[in-house]
Amino acid sequence: MVALNARLSSALGDRTAKALNTAFGYRTVEDLLRHYPRRYVARGELTDIDQLKDGDVVTVLAEIVDTNNRPMRGRKGSILEVKVSDGKKKLSLTFFNQAWREREMRVGRTGLFAGKIGTYKGLRQLAHPEYLLIPDGTDTDEAAGEFAGKLIPVYPATAKLPSWKIGQCIRTILDVIDEIPETLPDNYRGDLPSAHQALRDIHLPDSQDDASRAFERLTFDEALSLQLLLARRRHQFETLHATPRLFRSGGLLEIFDANLPFELTLGQISVGNEIESDMKSQRPMHRLLQGEVGSGKTIVALRALLAVVDTGGQGALLAPTEVLAAQHFRSISSTLGELATAGMLGGSDRATRVVLLTGSTPVGVRREILAQIKDGSAGIVIGTHALLSEGVEFSDLGLIVVDEQHRFGVEQRDALKLKAQLPPHLLVMTATPIPRTVAMTVFGDLDISTLRELPKGRSPITTHVIHEGEKPHYVERVWERIGEEVKGGAQAYVVAPRIESGESGESGESGDLADAHSVESLHAFLTQGPLSSIRVGLLHGKLASEEKDRTMQKFASGEIDALVATTVIEVGVDVPNATVMVIADADRFGISQLHQLRGRVGRGSKPGLCLLLTRVDQESSAMERLQAVAASNDGFELARVDLDQRREGDVLGTAQSGTRSQLRLLRVLRDEEIIERSRKVAIEIIANDPELNEFPALRDELAKLERDERADFIEKA
Repeated sequence: MVALNARLSSALGDRTAKALNTAFGYRTVEDLLRHYPRRYVARGELTDIDQLKDGDVVTVLAEIVDTNNRPMRGRKGSILEVKVSDGKKKLSLTFFNQAWREREMRVGRTGLFAGKIGTYKGLRQLAHPEYLLIPDGTDTDEAAGEFAGKLIPVYPATAKLPSWKIGQCIRTILDVIDEIPETLPDNYRGDLPSAHQALRDIHLPDSQDDASRAFERLTFDEALSLQLLLARRRHQFETLHATPRLFRSGGLLEIFDANLPFELTLGQISVGNEIESDMKSQRPMHRLLQGEVGSGKTIVALRALLAVVDTGGQGALLAPTEVLAAQHFRSISSTLGELATAGMLGGSDRATRVVLLTGSTPVGVRREILAQIKDGSAGIVIGTHALLSEGVEFSDLGLIVVDEQHRFGVEQRDALKLKAQLPPHLLVMTATPIPRTVAMTVFGDLDISTLRELPKGRSPITTHVIHEGEKPHYVERVWERIGEEVKGGAQAYVVAPRIESGESGESGESGDLADAHSVESLHAFLTQGPLSSIRVGLLHGKLASEEKDRTMQKFASGEIDALVATTVIEVGVDVPNATVMVIADADRFGISQLHQLRGRVGRGSKPGLCLLLTRVDQESSAMERLQAVAASNDGFELARVDLDQRREGDVLGTAQSGTRSQLRLLRVLRDEEIIERSRKVAIEIIANDPELNEFPALRDELAKLERDERADFIEKA
């Protein structure tokens, strides 16, 4: 007998174990048993050989009449050809590199042979059929009836390890496996099969119902492990102690609110109240703020930062890029006005100081800023990863705001938390709307606030898809439209997926960019051609920080009419005068990214226009994706469409072949009910037994997930 954690070589031998490790990265018995079938095919009813049709999945009862093992022509290996007969017609069975089967395929033996009928050189055959050789004296009718009703599992496979070989290895292990320990407490199991039975039935089901019940149990186990991980992390947060930050009257926040030139939306007020309630607590806030593009998340975050400054603390805003950090610095400084002038000549005595720290900050300026952060005179500190470096010391760090949180790992957030005397409050923001089940599955350790309402005066964005190949004159009209918008006093963006010819794009979703537009070629084309009469700027990630910052400032001040850029302008960039965006090779981007990009226009009083240029086939899935973006401005609806179209891989992201993961079956859209149920169970279990002392088998499963490389992905998600 073998245990789940036994090495594969102990059950299958070194050669097979090595092949499985090379193909899939598997090392243990459990690794292989978690290689679940993609689907099942029925062996089919017993069929006479003379009734067989090409492509049929059949089972035949026949006698072996001839065997012949011969070498393959032109390459290494052999073919075992077995002829069988049902008394009327003959059928050929072929096995590649399976010479050992000749010992049991003896002439005169009767067996049941199942598979898909194929044709080779005009002769019908079964390649690598499933079979059952019937012992002498056995009732052939009874054996045939049972064999024909079975389901054949079809596994994810490789050329060197086909499905039938994987199935053979799994059956070998199931014959010698120890009893698999039960992980699910009886009072939560209901009518689900046991852990042991589920693992057998997923591979060797007697019926489709057995396979379905096994699938449900194993999927629930995965969902529960993940929810336990999140519930326990949430419980750990609740045991920490933070400095309560009481919103006080007469402070910076009250003055700021009184001088706002616009009214906060009901959503902003509601989320602000949630944050205020969190920050009054002695446990640190851990809140995710998600919102539509342009819904005013930055104002919500700024109000929270001011509230912390009012208590004598400091707030840090962590941004993923220097462009975004600089944009936040300019925007927040401008919005605060004299409230950001502390320590300056003529500055307000009620003000704080806002500073910017990035990797490009000059040494002298950096030294001065570090001193202001350390002595507490800098109340709001904005920066990139530079905030995490040694030498950055805070006087009293009370709140961390992480913008575009998916670009940071938990280890980076923790590095900033360690700079606080007590655990600081944490607000992470994303402009990528998150479907409810994803929120439950990936962000279950955070309280979630949502902004759906756009501020008053925000203009609608119209989106059109333009096919370059079929309607080239429409493309000419695109450049004309930019010129017209500029003449009317507006500005434009032109976005491309890569920087220069032969290079990968900054998108991350762009795929093969061999024939995609680049910002450098587009910039050259536009400045020498259709946009030669206007001022066109260039912006991408390889430019020096000073040049990027200077270009953005010029665009924001109106000194540049049209900006040709990569996705470096995807988030946070706020130029209300920009009304039109052209996205070249739009099919190279995902739905959520397209929605993010077009959110850069229509941020003022003038309506926005987004034009998606593409050369893909009209019937392709990429065109379907573009049409979905053009049809809706609802980011939450598009996020669900995006997830559905990408088929999500697994619950935490697209799994690559060979990736070891404890999460193989769970799908966030399909399994919403299972996720809901497992979440309730996990919260109840952790509330009563945070360390899972009463459930050692469940604790062991959770430990596996925590060790899994996917746990890192959860933290970084």
